Amino acid sequence: QVQLVESGGGLVQPGGSLRLSCAVSGMIFGDYTMGWYRQAPGKQRELVAAITSGGRTNYADSVKDRFTISRDDAKTTVYLQMNSLSPEDTAVYYCNARRQGWTRLIDYWGQGTQVTVSS
Repeated sequence: QVQLVESGGGLVQPGGSLRLSCAVSGMIFGDYTMGWYRQAPGKQRELVAAITSGGRTNYADSVKDRFTISRDDAKTTVYLQMNSLSPEDTAVYYCNARRQGWTRLIDYWGQGTQVTVSS
């Protein structure tokens, strides 16, 4: 079965850094665009960053120049390096895998990991 397991979340001070990891199993990793989403209390889930199998990246404007998404195909793992964190980055962060099937988009989600930025 497909599993996406996030790790690396926690409490960090403003201005600090954190690296999230998402380990994937049970699917063909190279067939999927990988992404990180986040959801803060009272807000909709939003795309933070995404990376295609070819290495093309996309970032939300709010995190551009601060966050970096990357993937290691040999380890079937995707990362999100987060720098210069602010309280506005506080949210549950979810790992996502997406591909286009024959008739629909196919999505898999991790369980989420809490990131709290506070002094």
